[in-house]
Amino acid sequence: MTEETYEITLDKFIYGGETMGRLPEPDGRAVFVPYALPGERVRIRLVFQKRGFARAQLLEVLEASPERIAPKCPHFGGCPGCHYHHLPYEAQLRAKEEILRDQLTRIGKIENPPVKKIISAPEIWNYRNQMDFLVTERKIAGNTSPNLLYLEECHIPAPAINEFWADLEFGANDIFEQISLRQDVADNLMFIFYSDNPETPEMTLEDELSVVHVNDGETIVMGGDDHIVTTLHGRPFRVSATSFSHPNTAVAEKIITHLLENLPLNPKSTLLELHSGIGSFSAFFAPKVERLICVEESPVACDDFSINLDEYENVELYQAQAMDVLPNFDFTPDILLVDPPAGGLGRHTLDRILSLGSGTLTYVSRDPSTLARDAARLISGGYRLESVTPFDVAPQTAQIDSVAIFVK
Repeated sequence: MTEETYEITLDKFIYGGETMGRLPEPDGRAVFVPYALPGERVRIRLVFQKRGFARAQLLEVLEASPERIAPKCPHFGGCPGCHYHHLPYEAQLRAKEEILRDQLTRIGKIENPPVKKIISAPEIWNYRNQMDFLVTERKIAGNTSPNLLYLEECHIPAPAINEFWADLEFGANDIFEQISLRQDVADNLMFIFYSDNPETPEMTLEDELSVVHVNDGETIVMGGDDHIVTTLHGRPFRVSATSFSHPNTAVAEKIITHLLENLPLNPKSTLLELHSGIGSFSAFFAPKVERLICVEESPVACDDFSINLDEYENVELYQAQAMDVLPNFDFTPDILLVDPPAGGLGRHTLDRILSLGSGTLTYVSRDPSTLARDAARLISGGYRLESVTPFDVAPQTAQIDSVAIFVK
């Protein structure tokens, strides 16, 4: 690690929770600084350098932004989970809109991208119904940092999780290092631990607590159920221990409402949905279209999907990777909806999507940089980006979700 230090003024937010400035001339490289705000004069130490840019540690704020506020959490600045505790919520929303617009412009080469006003979260604290942690010898630590941080408090988990995790105690164990906690609609909890060791540790289990050991993709139920039940717009959904579910229920419901209001759904429509998961979107599309074809790779998620949409006879489910099954489709869907992981869509999948020629293509994104990359490919293939609506699924963090609608 270099010990070079500089005093610079920062310019703008960038994706990932950092703020960009430039090193003094004649260097002039872009430098990215976490936990700082645009307009601030700061003292920094470079910790990573490449030819075109550098990353730095924030040593001191010399001139603070008038928007800076005291962070709620004492771990802010050391824990990698949150990025914007020092910024009022309305300013967080503005920043995320600006970052999304910048990503679409720079990466997607889209001039004046049609970014709508961001949809805010009803709750900005204690909103997350599932949390992942690393287990250390002392306590539980945030799971995205190589330097383990011993947490004494966290303001992101939903109340039932927040009350539970702080009281967890672990003796010496060499079986598992990562755990997850999930909360269902009735505030019941599921405790999931992951390991490469098939041995199941001894535990003292509480009543009403589901405990699942995940080893090499296989699940062993040690207590309670192998799934939880969550609800979206009052509809129940089964979610198995290894299936993805929306961590912010209230904002997921807003995304569903947005899709129902903005897609051209009608009783004669054919809708193709890729990465359909447990069917949390599909269940709301099924009664509004003539034919719904869904593709999901995870066998566990497919099992959940089959239970969650069992009542519908107009739904077809394919367990496969999208790139493998798409060449077998010989129809043109009226609407194509993709909901990929943060890494976005692969090139082969995009090529096949373009060959299908759906009139409306909707992209539910968890990462503005991969959305911008894929949008450029879709536009070059004959689509026009009609709108992009960001949703604040994860307040206090740098995460930016959005729904983009393309038309042929």
